[in-house]
Amino acid sequence: MTQPLSCPLCDAPDAVAYHRDARRDYLQCQVCTLVFVPPHQHLGADAERAVYDQHQNSPRDAGYRRFLSRLQAPLQAQLAAGAVGLDVGSGPGPTLSVMFEEAGHPMAIYDPYFAPDPAPLSRSYDFITATEVVEHMAAPGVELTRLAGLLRPGGWLGLMTKRVTRHEIFVDWHYTLDPTHVCFFSEASFYWLAERFAMEVIFPDHDVVLLQRSCS
Repeated sequence: MTQPLSCPLCDAPDAVAYHRDARRDYLQCQVCTLVFVPPHQHLGADAERAVYDQHQNSPRDAGYRRFLSRLQAPLQAQLAAGAVGLDVGSGPGPTLSVMFEEAGHPMAIYDPYFAPDPAPLSRSYDFITATEVVEHMAAPGVELTRLAGLLRPGGWLGLMTKRVTRHEIFVDWHYTLDPTHVCFFSEASFYWLAERFAMEVIFPDHDVVLLQRSCS
């Protein structure tokens, strides 16, 4: 690869080489620190859908519920009774939305492949969740801006994604083996995002981040 590319999160120019493996290149933004795969190395829609079709997630899977509870529990602790939410990237077996509904929080779902009706993206919400989703986004700056705009004042955006820490860990990181993973956030990326959206940010777990919109 010869030409530096702009960052898909903050649009800063001239990202620099970060790593290369046998399949892909990884660039890093010098402003928001996002590590990303250049667009020409992304899977096409059909190949991406084929990977997602292999997922076997279900609300009947106790282990999957435990995994999602790492986001649900700290986010639910911040919510008022009856707060209304949206789960983005709900997948073939929506589960987080079921868990929140069991706790008294009505939920809409949206997934570009499995629940593609765009109507939920025209409403506003007290909270929005996206678990293991942002790493799949080809244009996270555009997508996260849209989601932040759907939050009511004081609303919460809850994200789950594994974070980049050090280069020496990244080079052997299992997270890069999934060909649908094209964006890799660090803690600094989320601090940049919080500043960009004028939101507060907290990190309840190593792969969970909560961002709160201003109440004004």
